[in-house]
Amino acid sequence: MEKVITVNNVSMGYRIDRSKVSSLKEWAVSKLKRQLKNEMFWALKDVSFDVDRGDVVGIIGRNGAGKSTILKLISGLFKPTEGTIDTKGRIVPMLELGSGFDPELTGRENIFLNGAILGYSEDFLKERYDEILEFSELQEFIDRPIKTYSSGMMMRLAFSVATIVKPEILIVDEILAVGDDAFQRKSHTKMMELMNGGATVLYVSHDLKQIRNLCNKAVWLERGKVMKTGNTQEVCDAYKDSLG
Repeated sequence: MEKVITVNNVSMGYRIDRSKVSSLKEWAVSKLKRQLKNEMFWALKDVSFDVDRGDVVGIIGRNGAGKSTILKLISGLFKPTEGTIDTKGRIVPMLELGSGFDPELTGRENIFLNGAILGYSEDFLKERYDEILEFSELQEFIDRPIKTYSSGMMMRLAFSVATIVKPEILIVDEILAVGDDAFQRKSHTKMMELMNGGATVLYVSHDLKQIRNLCNKAVWLERGKVMKTGNTQEVCDAYKDSLG
């Protein structure tokens, strides 16, 4: 099988200041005197696993285990402190929808802005514009500034832009609840189509039943380290046993 994601000894660390300084002046003085007390917090430590083309991989673990962090690293939103990540194929990250929107611009303008951020060409977006608009159901609001949208409307537009292509690699942090009940059902159906359409998928969820039903492989993270990888049922069973 062709490997499309290779995570090799990846660590992600954040420097935390324990000096308890209360002003910029105190910080500068402490730095000059070399009295700053910095500690490294490792969100991930020496994480390694491979994903083959067509795999649907569930990533499981307790809160704070590093699940969302590894998705952001693979998506290219973060760079690892140590180690390497190699990917092959177009990645569509369904993580922080709408994070690239400009509230002063209209919905129409934000389609092209957000689409460009996701790597879509202007010609492609023009070609698929009507499809994006129809799916979002925002026709009468599309020329209004995003700042006038409700959060649900903004998420609907962002979801419609992000899912306009069939990804080679789809990265999902939980199945998204987007908009009202009717749109949630539609977006859930769309997500299932993407996940079952031959794409390679990385999927984080706290719902073990959903992981068991959707994924053929799983990765269990605990405190930033890989505890077990492999067959979904075996990994989920081991994780469930650890919960007592």
